[in-house]
Amino acid sequence: MRGWLPLTLGLLAVVIGAVWTVQGLGYVSGSVMTDEKIWAVVGPLVALAGLVMIWLGLRSRRRL
Repeated sequence: MRGWLPLTLGLLAVVIGAVWTVQGLGYVSGSVMTDEKIWAVVGPLVALAGLVMIWLGLRSRRRL
């Protein structure tokens, strides 16, 4: 079961980062984050961190 936690958290971070990005760009309305440019910057950073976590999780699983 080694590596599942980083994979799960990484996937969650990618999804959250993508949602924050589209909210920051104004494509999703109905939120305080809509059209706030800071979220268009923070979102991709969170998604990138999630991709790194997924990569690390996959690497740790291959070592078994």
